Amino acid sequence: MVCSRRFLEVRVYCCLFAVRLGALLLYAAGMWGARFGIEHAGRIVRLSDPQISPDGASVALVVSRANYEENRFDAELVLVDIRTRAQRSLTHGRRVSQPRWSPDGKSLAFLATIDGKAQMFVLPMAGGEAQQVTKSAIGIQQFAWRPGAPQIAYVAADEPPKLTGEERHNKAFEIQHNHFLLLEAPQPAHIWLVPATGGSPKRVTSGGWTLPMSLPPSPPSSPLSWSPDGKRLAIVKIATPYTGDSDRSTIQTLDVETGAMRALTGREKNESQPLLSPDGARVAHWHPRDGDTKNVNEIHVGPAAGGPTASITRGIDRNVQRAIWMPDSRSMLVSANDGTTVGLWVQPIDGPARRLDTGKVVPTAAFWLDASMGAKGALVFTGSESGRPAELYYLASLEGRLERLTDYNGVVTALELGRVEKIEWENEGFRMDGVLTYPPDFSAGRKYPLVLYIHGGPRSASRQSFSNRAQLLASQGWIVFEPNYRGSDNLGNTFQAAIWNDAGAGPGRDVMAGVELLVKRGSVDTTRMAVSGWSYGGYMTTWLLGNYPERWKAAVAGAAVTDWMDQYNLGDANVRRGSAMGGSPYTDAKRIGSYAAQ
Repeated sequence: MVCSRRFLEVRVYCCLFAVRLGALLLYAAGMWGARFGIEHAGRIVRLSDPQISPDGASVALVVSRANYEENRFDAELVLVDIRTRAQRSLTHGRRVSQPRWSPDGKSLAFLATIDGKAQMFVLPMAGGEAQQVTKSAIGIQQFAWRPGAPQIAYVAADEPPKLTGEERHNKAFEIQHNHFLLLEAPQPAHIWLVPATGGSPKRVTSGGWTLPMSLPPSPPSSPLSWSPDGKRLAIVKIATPYTGDSDRSTIQTLDVETGAMRALTGREKNESQPLLSPDGARVAHWHPRDGDTKNVNEIHVGPAAGGPTASITRGIDRNVQRAIWMPDSRSMLVSANDGTTVGLWVQPIDGPARRLDTGKVVPTAAFWLDASMGAKGALVFTGSESGRPAELYYLASLEGRLERLTDYNGVVTALELGRVEKIEWENEGFRMDGVLTYPPDFSAGRKYPLVLYIHGGPRSASRQSFSNRAQLLASQGWIVFEPNYRGSDNLGNTFQAAIWNDAGAGPGRDVMAGVELLVKRGSVDTTRMAVSGWSYGGYMTTWLLGNYPERWKAAVAGAAVTDWMDQYNLGDANVRRGSAMGGSPYTDAKRIGSYAAQ
């Protein structure tokens, strides 16, 4: 006991010494009291895809750093010991992604880019070099270890047919439901099985249908989900590989030995992300409320043998974007944007949800929760605070105390950052919220220029997490206002669905009501206001310029949609955009006239 106490005292002393030394070095480097600048943005380390080991002792993590010479982010795999916080780099000189543990924890598979194509590698954790196990001509999209067998299922697109003779000069193809930049017919993606030690892969599925393929910005492709006996996969079958048809998606179970598939629920559209329970008895999947894509996404659960599935998350009333089975197969961890944070709930399959407390930490959820769960219920996820870029966090149990395992971005945390707060206001029967970031030297007695920055989506949310953009603008003396308007997915189904067939005017009034509240507070210089945003935020920027031109001294519209018809005709989502506009401008009679009027 004396030795243990002495060790603890020495460890605490060393930690305090390290903190003081770090502060001294920052002061000597001229960074103590320095504001966040563009040079600091490039130093931020990105963390993603944490995967807890089967024994619960360590976490494999993708760590990415900016490479200005090559204009890219270089990613490596790092192993973090949960107990000691010690870190060990597992890869060097490779651009890697998707670390996945073997069921016995003896190996770690990942994707690495070789000659411009993602290939699968397997690294023995006892020592030795990673071995390349695939040589796909197109590249691997995703993979999953097979339980009970040294095999891995992976998804890859088919090679285009090889033309001979005069036909090799024929580049014609039918466009169908896709975007105008397509240069050749898209190929379907299918499942293969390969030995974990490498060798000849076995094709499992084929045909003109496809597994989902993720195009950024969007959630990851629907993962392959194995049954615990390793005999079946739960997958998503999409009618064609054309992106405009991606709503024609259904949940299927696949017998990997025979290739036989069976639809599970009887629905014909908008099913995705199937996940078999640890006991193999149930399947969970995504489906929009009442089958209508304007509504929030819900988690449905039903028998894995087939039959109707029902929502278990309606009581949460949020746009749920991740669900992970708990080890007992009787409940799930689910996540969604919730106000100006990301909520985590334990959702039983037959009862009310219980929300977890993550304090000031906002779990990372660009499109879904960046997390994994251990065999005994431990949880790891990446997350940030308003004054701290993303780090790795750990819960030994969902009733436990949240621990931060890494400090990759401590240098940024030591800078003089702008204070961040939540703001709320009302407009037209809605109570909405947003995020304010103040200049570091903000004084209530002064007036400051305002930047209105509008998030994209519109199905997304501004949160009280660390923002490069907001801190960079605040460091230059701006107040930064990031509003959540109707159509945002953080305040329930009614709020989200209210943007349907009203993409500009209603959200525009919401945003301007928030601006007026800030003006009334007395800290905004109304002669120096700017507006900006990306994607839908770019669209709203152009809308506000046209409808409130007297308000803005400057504007930057990024990746903006400025013509709805062009988006419908030419965009990658293509005809699926009609569901947000009230129907097709060509085949829906009640919409033809209103499109013409616009």
